[in-house]
Amino acid sequence: MIDINTASAEEIDAVPELQGHGFEVVRYRDERGRFDALRQLEEVPGLAGKIDGLEAVVRIG
Repeated sequence: MIDINTASAEEIDAVPELQGHGFEVVRYRDERGRFDALRQLEEVPGLAGKIDGLEAVVRIG
């Protein structure tokens, strides 16, 4: 389980469902601030429609 608000790009890429998106998640977080809800990951380029099931491996801290 990773905290999407503190994880590095490498840690995010280690999650199979997010592999290849770590850089974009971190960039989005740096530009817009912390995530308040998992659904906000849908706004990250390349992740729209791909967050189903992530609540088992990602937490918002």
